[in-house]
Parts: sequence; C-alpha cells; structure tokens
Amino acid sequence: MRLKLLLPDVKIGKFSQPKKCSHPGCPGKTFYPRQIVRKKIVDTQYVEVSAWRYQCAKCGYTFRVYPEGVNNQHISMRVLGMAVMLYILGLSYGAVELVLGSLGVGIGKSSVYRAVQFAAEKVPGMQQKKLLTGYKTKAVGADITSVRCNGQWLPIGISVDAVNGMVLSIDVLPGEDAEQLQAWLEPILDAVDADVLVSDDADAFKKVSDETGRSHQVCKSHVARNTDALVDELSALIVTNPDHSLETIGIPAEQALTDLNQLKEMIHSRIPEQQSLLEAMYLRYAEARKPGKGKKHDLAYRMRNLFMDRWNLWPRLTFYRTWQDEYGHRILDGTNNHCERSIGWWVKERYRSMRTYKREQSALNVSRLIAFAGSRLSCGLDLADLLT
Repeated sequence: MRLKLLLPDVKIGKFSQPKKCSHPGCPGKTFYPRQIVRKKIVDTQYVEVSAWRYQCAKCGYTFRVYPEGVNNQHISMRVLGMAVMLYILGLSYGAVELVLGSLGVGIGKSSVYRAVQFAAEKVPGMQQKKLLTGYKTKAVGADITSVRCNGQWLPIGISVDAVNGMVLSIDVLPGEDAEQLQAWLEPILDAVDADVLVSDDADAFKKVSDETGRSHQVCKSHVARNTDALVDELSALIVTNPDHSLETIGIPAEQALTDLNQLKEMIHSRIPEQQSLLEAMYLRYAEARKPGKGKKHDLAYRMRNLFMDRWNLWPRLTFYRTWQDEYGHRILDGTNNHCERSIGWWVKERYRSMRTYKREQSALNVSRLIAFAGSRLSCGLDLADLLT
C-alpha cells in the first residue's frame, strides 16, 4: 500500500482578507482593521503568531483573521496534519501523542482523535447517500467484510468502480441478506448509471443483480478456488472412500474422475460456448437423489449439485468474455480484485493494528479517510483541505 500525504504549512506573514462578516446573519462585507494581537500556538516551529483583529462596518462585530496554517484552535494545522498522517500510517491515538511529544510538540490523544475524525468527516463522497456528484461507471464491484466494534462484528460494505478501482462508498450494513444488500447497492448502481454488478458468487449478490436488472459477473478467482477444492475433495473420496452411490446411477469411478478433471479445466479456461458441455455433465448425474432427512449427502448427489451449480453459474462466470462497453472495449477482467484490494488496503490493514473500534462512525471515518488518501496517489492528499 502506498500513500502520498502533504502536510499543511504555517506561513506567519500570509493572511487572507475577510470576505464576509463571521457574525451569524450579518451580510457585511466591509471591515476595518483594529489591531494586531498575539496568539500562542502548539507548532513544530513557532510558539506564537500574530493575528489581525477586524471590525465589521455594518454590525460592529469584531473577529480575528489568522495567518495561513493557523485557526482559532491552539494547535497549528501542521501539527494536526502530522497527527492525522501518523494515525493513517498505523499508530494508535496514544502512540501519536507519544511520538509528537518526543518531538517537543505537546498534544493529547483526545486532540489526535478529534483531528482524525474531523478530517474524515470532510472526505468527499465515499458513502451511499453522498456519492461523488456526476461520477459514472459501467460496472460496480461490491463486497462485504466485518470489523469488531464494541465487542460485536460490524458488517461493512464496500463498492468500487470495477474498471479502475475507485472507491465509491464504504458503509455499515444492517445485515447481508439479499434485501439488505439491494437496499444498499441499488441506489449506488442507479447513481453511477452502472450496467454490471461484479461480486463473489454469493446467492445474495445474484438476487441483487437479477432484481435490479443488471448483468452480473461473478469473480472467476473465487469460483476457481472453490471448484478446485471441491474437485480435489470429491476425487479423493472416489478413490479412497467410495460409497457406491455412483454405481447406483450407472457412473463408473473412471468416468466420474474424468468429469471432475474436465470441470476443473473448463472453470479455468471459461469458454462461453462450453455451457452445453456442462449441461451434458449435469444430466449424467441428474438421477442422483437427495438422501433422506438427517442423512449425509452421498457422492453422487454432491456431484450432481456441483455440476448443476456450475452449469447455472456459467453465464455469470463467462460474462466478461463477451461483454463490451459502448466503444467496443472489453473492460472487465472477470475478477472482483479491485474490491478485494480496497478491503485489504483501506479497511483491514489499519484494522489489524487496532483489533477493535469503539464507535461505528469511527470505523467508517477511518476507512473512508485512508481510502480517500489512497485515491490521491498521483497528486497527493493535501491534509490542509481536510483540516480547514
């Protein structure tokens, strides 16, 4: 994970001229400079700065104008930016206090916490109800992870632009069933005008794509891993512990092993035209019957379910092979890697050093802040923009 963070600076001789009276309700735009006042600050370079005191010509209200990098707080934005930067890089609130203290900058961990939360609240977009205005993409990737919060697991949904990896939203979810996922994802899909949903092969995501009228690409990597594991398990059972269920439906062990190996090859090659081969393989095992209540599924029935599932999944698994955007480009790679990387980098990496959150909003704020920093690699994240 790489981040590029730009610290605010303190420029003691640079002032911005007031444009509007700071008194609530006053429209005044003309001001008289009254005096220069001194202000003590916590900073790495200055212990005191000068500020101008102005008076509004319309209402008489007086207010101060501070130099760039200083506001009405006693801590400079440079120090607050350092605190946010150190926290993003993995230090706890207490550890940030210790590091800054060792540099001669006295700032309590409560001040560090407030700075991080304030900066995070200023992050544009990255939540379902406040997406970046005007952002469009043809495909949205979605996935779910969880973090501990006050002793309980908190489901967090993350949606990304499935083409370039741009994080669209990070949201707390009430649950993970199809209705809850649809309530979360449908407004996002509509807002960015997406035609395609990319996800793992969980049934809930399949229902979301169907109910919202979107095409669906399931992650080929997930399906390949799951298929390989099942094929290896079933192949070993056929060789070492046959239960004779295959014989009941007239399938020799050699045929079953051949079918499993062919399935593995097909799942890895993902040739769209091979769906009919999968159908034929399923029909070979279609006579296998579900065992009675309380009985373990036998080999034949498990083979039947595996081939039926992959046959039904085939259009979603191979969708990326044939789908093109309006310019005739194939812009999907068949994986949900953008979403998985975002979870790993922006949610899990910071969470590993914390192990738990105390507040739900903190979990969201921290993840959104780090994700926003990650999206600004080319130009860097100017922390002054989030601390002003």
